[in-house]
Amino acid sequence: MRKSYSITELRKRLLIVFISITFFFCLLAGRLFFLQLVQNEELVSRAADQWYRDIPLEAPRGRIYDRNGVVLADNRLVYDVYARPNAVGDRGAAAQALAGVLGYDESRVLERLNMSASEVTIARKVDEEVADRVEALGLSGVYLAAGYEREYPNGSMLSKVIGFTNIDNDGQNGLEGYYDRYLTGVDGYMYGDTDIVGREVGEGGVRYVPSVPGCDVTLTVDAEIQSFAESAAVEAQLEWGAKSCSAIVMDVDTGGIVAMASYPSYDLNDIPRDDIDLLNLLSKNQSLTDVYEPGSTFKIFTTAAALESGVVTDNSRFYCGGSMTVDGRRIRCWRTIGHGSQDLAAGVRNSCNCVFMSLALSMGTDTLYDYLQAFGFGSKTGVDFYGESSGIMMARENVKNVDLARIGFGQAVAVTPLQLAAGVCAAVNGGTLYEPHFLTSVTGGTGEIYRHVPDVRGTPISEATSARLRELLVSVVEEGGGSKAAVEGIRVGGKTGTAQKYEDGHIAQGKYVSSFVGFAPADDPEYVVLFIVDEPSGYTYYGSLTAAPYAGRIIDRIADYEGWERTVDPPETYITMPEVTGMSMAEAVAALEAAGLQAETTGEGVVTSTTPAAGLSVAVGDVVLVRGEAFDSS
Repeated sequence: MRKSYSITELRKRLLIVFISITFFFCLLAGRLFFLQLVQNEELVSRAADQWYRDIPLEAPRGRIYDRNGVVLADNRLVYDVYARPNAVGDRGAAAQALAGVLGYDESRVLERLNMSASEVTIARKVDEEVADRVEALGLSGVYLAAGYEREYPNGSMLSKVIGFTNIDNDGQNGLEGYYDRYLTGVDGYMYGDTDIVGREVGEGGVRYVPSVPGCDVTLTVDAEIQSFAESAAVEAQLEWGAKSCSAIVMDVDTGGIVAMASYPSYDLNDIPRDDIDLLNLLSKNQSLTDVYEPGSTFKIFTTAAALESGVVTDNSRFYCGGSMTVDGRRIRCWRTIGHGSQDLAAGVRNSCNCVFMSLALSMGTDTLYDYLQAFGFGSKTGVDFYGESSGIMMARENVKNVDLARIGFGQAVAVTPLQLAAGVCAAVNGGTLYEPHFLTSVTGGTGEIYRHVPDVRGTPISEATSARLRELLVSVVEEGGGSKAAVEGIRVGGKTGTAQKYEDGHIAQGKYVSSFVGFAPADDPEYVVLFIVDEPSGYTYYGSLTAAPYAGRIIDRIADYEGWERTVDPPETYITMPEVTGMSMAEAVAALEAAGLQAETTGEGVVTSTTPAAGLSVAVGDVVLVRGEAFDSS
């Protein structure tokens, strides 16, 4: 007998069925909504990946120029070799042919061709000649994609400033890294119809999305003045057997870095990537990252602070008996028999430690520290570069009189070379401290998109104090210890410095940092030049003998280059650096000697680069560093 249901029960059952059907259709509608609206872009992209084959079109990286339009970093056309394994006919024969052209191991190429991927990379960054040979093979499923590789026309010039890129053309360090966001372009691509395994089908043709080049960057650097600084650094390092030599040239009225050189360096076109420790050592920009005890060059700031604060006048007198006793400790002057009685001008010319101890103690810690911090010491300069150091200054609450006395003549304080150069610019330009910088402008496809405006960080001293300080520093060059920085017919001011180095908190016997910082023309300064010799060998380690002559040589060459009016004609003549790259070492040396230059060689075989580079101005008798194929960094 069949069971019967009441009307109420039937309605309940029908309601359950209706709700179930409705729920099912809601789920289906929700899924369709999710696929068509939420996942639409992702699914279209995945479908395109299956049905289109794209070839990347690498965007050229922006160029880097000096302030006169000289190309410092450029691009070279190269090619990547790709393959679609499913479209390659005889993979064994293809691997053999490609390995022969590329110089690769055949088994390695065959392994790539046997991969299950729709597309594989066979080789990266091959030059045009190799690319032509690959194309001439006529292999099905093998194709080329044009790209770019960084090229540096001047080899080692500015190597620690410009930096370099990786194989993907991404900036790694230096300005290449710092301004990577401007220099990097937007890649384009070509794509066409393929089947599911990547074989071309149909007659749809190829669609083209062009790449967008990176922006060009123009620097404050002047390639000619940079070559003067690099030549001096190379020659000084060779003459004194120093650990390193470096130079900075700055525009006193803007803070623009016109030159920043250091030797030893390396060729940007032959980067030692297989030796990371060596690369890190050679690429480190010590002018920004390393600190050192400035010695007597720091007396410039003690003098400026004393003049501005009014604790000293031209009539003030000082006595030096060869030392001073402060807090029960005897601190010697560099001249142990003393300088006797002297005024401020004589104290500056003599670089008398006792004079500057007296000035520092007269001002007191707070006053001296206020001025030193106003000159930028103890903080980063703000330069557009990674890895800058702040320098080292004792906390003022911990400074005792004996510490203050030592700070007055450049001990118990550590600075970066750039801090010192920037501070001297402010000391001699009328009292304005500018933020140091490398960038002048950025230019894109629509024209100039950025131009740097000099950034004033403060005014530590007045114009009157700056003018008096310039005259005192001119007397150092004309009558004092900076005489070897003198330039025929040009008034130069400056100060020498010699400081012992410390290791593990103790004085390192026989190790010194010798320096000279100068400016010219003295009446209306345009440039400050800082030259540093780190650990000169032997017994000649004074900055007046090791560094001052090379700073003077840089200023002398700048004077000719800029056309400064001289009171007498200069005795030295200049020539254009000849092109010797591509020659054998013997041929290059002979050519350089015939031009009146001296050659220092490293490596062997064919010459790959020189410092300075061909086409730049060099002085007769200059030393030229010639690098061969087998580069030896030692």
